[in-house]
Amino acid sequence: MVQYISPRLDASFAALSDATRRGVLEQLGRSDASITELAEKFHMTLTGMKKHVGVLEQAGLVTTEKVGRVRTCKLGRRRLEEEAAWIESYRQLWGARFDELDKVVEELKRKEKIDGPTTR
Repeated sequence: MVQYISPRLDASFAALSDATRRGVLEQLGRSDASITELAEKFHMTLTGMKKHVGVLEQAGLVTTEKVGRVRTCKLGRRRLEEEAAWIESYRQLWGARFDELDKVVEELKRKEKIDGPTTR
């Protein structure tokens, strides 16, 4: 099977596919937090939160820094421009298709008005 998406996009979308990870990104957008704080906020075990943070880290969306026994998480430097551009290209494609469908529906409505309703 041919791969059309870059590994970076795959990692990003895999990371964003989970509601907890999206929540972690939202939380880190407000302020940095330790893994312990995140685990408490999301009612998870430390091990579970470490796994979620690891996925986000692999995608480049989060960075962590260990000071003593505390691992602090913050948003990564990488933005989601490539992902947003990929989504936008499909939004435009589907927008154009729906515009064409609207034209067909309007033409059918116009013909029905002129010719009268068809019976089946």
